[in-house]
Amino acid sequence: MNIKIADLEFEPLISAETILARTKEIAAQLNIDYADKAPIFVGVLNGCFMFMADLLRQINIPCEVAFTKLSSYHGGITTTRRIRDDFDLLVDITNRHVVLVEDIVDTGNTLDYLVAKLSHRKPASITVCALLLKPDAIEYPVEELKHVAFNIPNEFVIGYGLDYLEMGRNLDGIYKRVV
Repeated sequence: MNIKIADLEFEPLISAETILARTKEIAAQLNIDYADKAPIFVGVLNGCFMFMADLLRQINIPCEVAFTKLSSYHGGITTTRRIRDDFDLLVDITNRHVVLVEDIVDTGNTLDYLVAKLSHRKPASITVCALLLKPDAIEYPVEELKHVAFNIPNEFVIGYGLDYLEMGRNLDGIYKRVV
């Protein structure tokens, strides 16, 4: 069923059931990869909140949780390429294993910026776990991007934490813009 958010129409792309199944698979791998490492999961707000919550419900190893907030869309349907760093990570990550949790990676610009910024704090490792990746949009490849739930076309999407004009984050699936 299509939905309308403000002036745009969206159609279903990935169902809630499919997202949850893939999230469980990624969490199972993270449980193995970090079994004896007590990682710190760092969510990139605002978009990551639903994915991160569902992911962490499946994590059964000791871990910490923290957040940072960056944006490059600023309410539009395309990236502005200007990164707004709204909320810095407030925990010490020196010699810690960091798992960055992202909602979506398109150009890779924001993720490249964040990985470089956090690398200066000398963590033991940085790994990125993203809900969505737009392979055709990548301009800044990030080698730390190890876990991707879904590769999607280079289309504007909302739902499951992603928004258009701050709306649509509450949808339990991913929807793509009808053009």
